[in-house]
Amino acid sequence: MNSKAKGTRNEHRSIRLLEAAGYSCTRAAASLGAWDIIGIGSTDIVLFQTKTNRWPDAAEIETMRSFPAPANARKLIHRWRDRQRLPDVREL
Repeated sequence: MNSKAKGTRNEHRSIRLLEAAGYSCTRAAASLGAWDIIGIGSTDIVLFQTKTNRWPDAAEIETMRSFPAPANARKLIHRWRDRQRLPDVREL
């Protein structure tokens, strides 16, 4: 499986986890922006960057940290490792 297909598959896996937790989600496919997924819940917003087998580099993390967001927004990174059922999660 190529890396683009793997990334898309893992974004959809993250969306399924968010939707199971009660969030409405949208995916910014191939946007090359700071966030891959935006989840809107009843009390908060979750901004997600999804990675496969690696964490974002320092420049990507700085872009995410400096991204303007409302006070009730959380900024999270999902790292999906091969053959793992759940992602590793970091909050910025």
